[in-house]
Amino acid sequence: MSTVATRFRGRGSARELLGVAMPLIVSYASDTVMTFTDRLFLSRLSSDHMSAAMGGGMSSFTLSTFFVGLLSYATSMVAQRYGAQRTSFCSRITTQSLIVAVLAYPVMLALIPLGHAYFHWMGIGAGQLALQETYFDILMYGALISLLRGALTGFFSGVGRTRLIMLASLTAMVLNVGLNYVLIFGKLGFPALGIRGAAFGTLIAGAAGLGVMVWAYLARGNRRAFAVGDSFVFDPRLMKELWRLGTPSGLDLSLNLVAFTTLITLFHACSPSVAAAATITFNWDSVSFIPLLGINVGVTSLVGRYAGAGDLPTAHRATMSGLWLACGYSLLFGIVFVSVPGVLVDVFQPSSANGLWPQTRETAIFMVRLISIYVLADAVSQVYSGALRGVGDTLVTMLLSVAVHWLLTGVAYVALRVLHWSPEASWVAVVVSLIVLALAYYARYRFGNWRSRALRLSQLDEPAPE
Repeated sequence: MSTVATRFRGRGSARELLGVAMPLIVSYASDTVMTFTDRLFLSRLSSDHMSAAMGGGMSSFTLSTFFVGLLSYATSMVAQRYGAQRTSFCSRITTQSLIVAVLAYPVMLALIPLGHAYFHWMGIGAGQLALQETYFDILMYGALISLLRGALTGFFSGVGRTRLIMLASLTAMVLNVGLNYVLIFGKLGFPALGIRGAAFGTLIAGAAGLGVMVWAYLARGNRRAFAVGDSFVFDPRLMKELWRLGTPSGLDLSLNLVAFTTLITLFHACSPSVAAAATITFNWDSVSFIPLLGINVGVTSLVGRYAGAGDLPTAHRATMSGLWLACGYSLLFGIVFVSVPGVLVDVFQPSSANGLWPQTRETAIFMVRLISIYVLADAVSQVYSGALRGVGDTLVTMLLSVAVHWLLTGVAYVALRVLHWSPEASWVAVVVSLIVLALAYYARYRFGNWRSRALRLSQLDEPAPE
């Protein structure tokens, strides 16, 4: 009893981590509800609509992930300066992030034809293809919204004001659910826009969430505390640091998402029933996984803050607190996936008769059950990767992660396209690869040089902003 109580006391404790991570968990859960609801509503139209939203949404996000990952490193930079009481640098870093977000938008637009070519190359079925391209195009044209939100999220998570991120995400979620219901099905006098309505609702809701963050960032108290008024300048030194240490994070996220999207597309190209089963499985996988990102960013923020202050024991304690919380959370979800997979799968049963549903259901139940095996591996991966990013150990972490993700995609390709294994057997190979990734992250934290990196952060010497 005393050991459990101790975990919730003092600096670096589970209680302090929850104070930072819980709003982020709610925030990421809100984003999950948005995508989950989109696919749930669209499943009422057809399995092709549901799978198109999955494929198009993942592809649009994948093409933005280099910049999303790059911008996410601002969390570590801001947390390090905040811990070292160099608060004026926090807003300067945010300005560099905003510059990157604006410059990234034309690149995103230029990538739209690449997305279309990819769908055709992967052999997406004709019924799903047109819907997927429509959904993908609309999200890509609105990509600036998510990029700007990412830039401001780095600031608020770095200084520990994660409740503001939660408020922005909840605002977006409530609007998204309501707008998508109205626009997809044509309620309240609006035309039924189907999958276009889902995309438009998502963008409008995202813009509202961005508005909340802009309002808070420019509020008088925040401007005074972080010298925001003097921060809107290009800073070559900070921009160089953001690109140098953030690029591995961007490559990590983007290359992994390319691998993951390819993995999803491989299953989608098998048959309509396997595509629907994979979509259902990844929907429930995201429900369990996405909130872990809140713990990941919380660990990054606290470890970066205490490393910047030179307090290595507390930085390590924050990591262990994150591990304890993440594993406990994942264990609960694992029990649910093992116990009632059929109930979870049946949520996505089409409202009209579908001759493919019995096979879809059987495959999906098998795949959902296997999530319970790697859900703890996800917890370990997110905690240790967050701690390593907090001290700037991004390059080796990126190499480990990318190697394992492309390995599992390659294994799935060989299993499905060369050896012609069943989707179930291929899914087992994916699960094994994710467990290997968790072990690799643990080894890097246990035997790597994160402590020496943290000491260098505490000795950071830089001139004050002019």
